[in-house]
Amino acid sequence: MTHNILEELRWRGLIYDQTDGVEQLLKQQKVTLYNGFDPTGDSLHIGHLVPMMGLARFQRLGHTPIAIAGGGTGMIGDPSGRSSERNLLTLEQVEANVAKIKVQLASLLDFEVKRNPARIMNNADWLLKLDMMAFMRDIGKHFTINYMMAKDSVKSRLERDEGISYTEFSYMLLQAYDFDHLYTQHGCLLQTGGSDQWGNILAGVELIRRMRGEKAHGLVYPLITQADGSKFGKTVEGTSVWLDPERTSPYRFYQFWLNTDDGDVINYLKYFTWLDKPTIDGLQHDLFERPHERAAQRRLAQEMTGMIHGETAVAKAERAAQVLFGGDLDGLEANDIADIFADVPSSEMAGHLFAGEGLGIVDLLADTGVASSKGDARRSIQGGGIYLNNQRVESADVPVTMADSIDGRFLILRKGRKRYHLVRIL
Repeated sequence: MTHNILEELRWRGLIYDQTDGVEQLLKQQKVTLYNGFDPTGDSLHIGHLVPMMGLARFQRLGHTPIAIAGGGTGMIGDPSGRSSERNLLTLEQVEANVAKIKVQLASLLDFEVKRNPARIMNNADWLLKLDMMAFMRDIGKHFTINYMMAKDSVKSRLERDEGISYTEFSYMLLQAYDFDHLYTQHGCLLQTGGSDQWGNILAGVELIRRMRGEKAHGLVYPLITQADGSKFGKTVEGTSVWLDPERTSPYRFYQFWLNTDDGDVINYLKYFTWLDKPTIDGLQHDLFERPHERAAQRRLAQEMTGMIHGETAVAKAERAAQVLFGGDLDGLEANDIADIFADVPSSEMAGHLFAGEGLGIVDLLADTGVASSKGDARRSIQGGGIYLNNQRVESADVPVTMADSIDGRFLILRKGRKRYHLVRIL
């Protein structure tokens, strides 16, 4: 039932604005729609998940999605939401980014279903072939400078000292042309995007009206923020959470969602997961009744990590999280250890210290500062409060050798329940 898509988006809080007639259009027929993604980097981040999931939600309810990897527009740069000019990428950089982003877009869309298979296209295929004079005559004549300057993406930049270049000023025309191209070549009636794309989307709607005398539509999602008003998608350290596991490991990806604030978690379950309303309502009840159990956060972390990185990554991330509470290290690799203990105090020690008979545990504790002195180290061991690789140290006479290390790279010391120290072996 194709008309159910707006009901689905509404209860999830995912409609910020829409053009007149969208409701009637989606009740009458299934449509082809598109959402663009600019390849300004070699990976999408979690802020892109709302429009990515939007395409997937439309597809599941019978519509046909097109994901546009903006190899052409990416060479210009979208001024929307930016306070300064982008650094222009070379064609080679854009093409390399497009190749990686296509893989990430494909993770949520179904290309095999016969009824409404998804498609991924690169707008460089038509934008790079444009003749400048023809474009200015045929497209540019439909837009006044007044119209373009009134859009938020342009107006906000004009209010700043650095202004906006003609290059980025022209971006709106290129995105409008994309919509017209997809409208005429693929019957695309609807463009979606974040609310910062509203002006660009309306420009495409207007171009189709002026050139074709026909009606196209736009729908935008809200830009997601955190409960404190800060920008969504950043870690505590201020770095982006990427979909590429080489840039944000599955463990850190899982931890990001697990650490979601109580004030955000129910909304995030609505925005980013496939969970239905009764399930989310149940998690909301659990959050209210037993917030300390963090059941909603765990479910969010499981759903998101499984969707992007697979169920094996979920199991591994959960095992890794248990390590910080004293769980065993079996099966974890050195890279996992580096991720888990990235934020704890650490020391670097030469590998030769652990060769042969090795280094005494008392000396190791004192040298790393885990114990304030050798006497403190002995007393802590006797009291049962010292752990090596999460195994209790039973004797102050135990030597620590390379055989105790994890892949010859790490040793994990713990004093008491939570005081960890990572030894990096050089």
